Amino acid sequence: MAKTDAFDSDPTAIAKAKELKREMKKLLMNMEEEDGLSVQTIDHLQEALSAFKQATMRKMARSSSLEMLETVSCPEEFRCPLSKELMRDPVVLASGQTYDKLFIQKWLSSGNRTCPKTQQVLPHTALTPNLLIRDMISKWCKTVGLETTTYQSSLVDEEKAVTRSDREIFNSLLCKLSSSNLQDQKSAAKELRRLTKKGTEFRALFGESSDNITRLVNPLLLHGSTLNQDEQLQEDVITTLLNVSIHDDSNKKLVCENANVIPLLIDALRRGTVATRSNAAATVFTLSALDSNKALIGKSGILKPLIDLLEEGNPSAIKDAAAAIFTLCIAHENRSRAVKDGAVRVLGKKISDGLYVDELLAILAMLVTHWKAVEELGELGGVTWLLRITRESECKRNKENAIVILHTICFSDRTKWKEIKEEESSHGTITKLAREGTSRAQRKANGILDRLRKAMNLTHTA
Repeated sequence: MAKTDAFDSDPTAIAKAKELKREMKKLLMNMEEEDGLSVQTIDHLQEALSAFKQATMRKMARSSSLEMLETVSCPEEFRCPLSKELMRDPVVLASGQTYDKLFIQKWLSSGNRTCPKTQQVLPHTALTPNLLIRDMISKWCKTVGLETTTYQSSLVDEEKAVTRSDREIFNSLLCKLSSSNLQDQKSAAKELRRLTKKGTEFRALFGESSDNITRLVNPLLLHGSTLNQDEQLQEDVITTLLNVSIHDDSNKKLVCENANVIPLLIDALRRGTVATRSNAAATVFTLSALDSNKALIGKSGILKPLIDLLEEGNPSAIKDAAAAIFTLCIAHENRSRAVKDGAVRVLGKKISDGLYVDELLAILAMLVTHWKAVEELGELGGVTWLLRITRESECKRNKENAIVILHTICFSDRTKWKEIKEEESSHGTITKLAREGTSRAQRKANGILDRLRKAMNLTHTA
């Protein structure tokens, strides 16, 4: 079905167009069902047709003005030095140079304190409206038959600051990615990686359509097996996915729901370079920040390669892998998957060796809600090193996570009571935490102490 052509790409306008079409369809159905039309139905149909006619006329007028803008040469003094487009809100910088307000604000917001054109250091960042240039632009527009409202709404997106020049560069790079020439693909991927890291404009452009994401990852699909892939090309594409995903929740949803993305991330986690695997893990972490993505990603089988990456222990990748696993396991259904895929053994080994305790203990505190995790910890001798962390760690958060895990073990496996009681008798570890720990740690410590007291009373009674 063709897109609604009576409105532009504004979401509100598109929604209005769809609403008008639905209303007219409903009225036409009533005409077929009823023997005679009521006056009220005829009035409603006339109103809907009138509204649609006005929208269509506005669209035609806008299109005409845009064609005019593309064919008429704009005076150079009316162009913003940053966007190279006709200014819609000209303002004067402290250097005396005039810029379009949206683009110079973006320049300043990025931390720049110089004039883009003269490189002069700015004594202040105040912006003064250039009323003279604005009036001259308005008069020029009238002279050439261009509606000022049209050029103001069409040249840029107010929030994303995407210019037509940006869009042309973007489309050109996507075309190069679709080329059969590997060097073209590599240069385009490298440039898109740079541009999506540099600013929000190109991230926003990717977010306009799932097809843009497909075109980005297409070179990896074309080359099939990683054995036939260029390592740098894979790294640049995966990193661009990361940059695009960071932009906003809409991009996260769009990227995650693209059928090609998660399989390519799994492949990158399994067989990419260290940098590629690290960025793939970071992408999973970023995408899983959106709750609706957690289940989608979790059921894909991606936890196993993340756990494998964690086990390998490369310093540049392990924190990204841990962050991805932690965020995914916020969703309860993913915890059983992580346990099944061997997370407890890997986490336990790293923690007992004193590696990345902060990050990994937080994951384990979530997984221990699964009965099999408790069973595995018992087999791994987890109580011993958990008590050591509770006693010796200077980090309150680590003490809290350790006692949370011990609390679950204490209430699930009575064979571990003896070791916990011996720790308490020798060092008073649990009692001390019940007094000085975080509020959560205090609750868990008191719960363990209460459990031990009841066990002792039962023993004496017996």
